[in-house]
Amino acid sequence: MSKRLVVSSLVGAAAIAAGTLALVSSAEAAAPAKPEISKATARFTGTAGGGASLTFTATVADDSGVKNLRVLAWPAGSHLDPTAGEMRDVEEATCKATSSTTSECVYAVKSSAKDAAALPDGVWHVSALATAKDHDTTFVPRAATFTVKR
Repeated sequence: MSKRLVVSSLVGAAAIAAGTLALVSSAEAAAPAKPEISKATARFTGTAGGGASLTFTATVADDSGVKNLRVLAWPAGSHLDPTAGEMRDVEEATCKATSSTTSECVYAVKSSAKDAAALPDGVWHVSALATAKDHDTTFVPRAATFTVKR
């Protein structure tokens, strides 16, 4: 076998290997390896009857799929600063899969006029803990903020 043929074969094999690696890399890049929380927003609204509502929405993505998103709203002035471990016992958002790797999650809560009157005015934070189907987690201590004012 000539050297030219051997070199051409090796170059061709290297090109195929590089192409395969590029395809694998781009497929892996399509969905994050750990859960990713994006497009997080919080909206607080007082009602005419004196009650209030909070709606938190976020997009969660992971290469294994999304298991759940736990959400906790807390007043900034409280210095609560929850940890990821503490978030495991808080309420879950409702998540609907938009693909095998991505879900749109919504957490909505309403309060009575009495409960709404007890809420401290000012800035509030929303902490979020995303859990993937492969049990990887991502904690965002301040995923969104909103203001309570009367």
